[in-house]
Amino acid sequence: MSESGQRQDLVLIKEMELLLDSCTLELTPVDEVWPSLYIGNVAAAQNRKTLHKLGITHVLNAAHSKQGSLGDQSFYGNTCVYAGIPGEDSDHFDLSQYFKFAADFIHKGLKSKKGKVLVHCIMGMSRSATLVLAYLMLKQRLPLRDALRHVIQKRAIYPNRNFMSLLLKLDEQLTRKRTLCPLL
Repeated sequence: MSESGQRQDLVLIKEMELLLDSCTLELTPVDEVWPSLYIGNVAAAQNRKTLHKLGITHVLNAAHSKQGSLGDQSFYGNTCVYAGIPGEDSDHFDLSQYFKFAADFIHKGLKSKKGKVLVHCIMGMSRSATLVLAYLMLKQRLPLRDALRHVIQKRAIYPNRNFMSLLLKLDEQLTRKRTLCPLL
């Protein structure tokens, strides 16, 4: 990427961070951020009582490789469908390689009978929020700004700069695609 392109990305990321900073909500264990779609932390994901009370049918773990966040299907038994993504909350991890998988898993979960989906990582702020934003962009056709605005009305999130950059790239790709083929 050219230097001017990098500068422009940084300006856009800072703009998104200002939007994130405008969120006045306290961080809680779990919040519904879209109808039947929840973002939460690892404690909420590993609390069977909470999951049952919320009616969660699908769990997507965005921090599957991390100690303390190693979920699996056997933990959830036949009450929830589980999927794990070995996401790292770092400035070099390419979470975008999982955007389509996550969006498809969430979409399928929400379409299932009485489907309710929990997406979680350790804190429920960066990895899980990034995957939910990607879902809203890919499946609900929301531009990144609108997806961010919607989610921060429901939950305090803060994707790291690397993830914001990946979401901006996705936003550009989707905008370009829709410009070329408006039906997409």
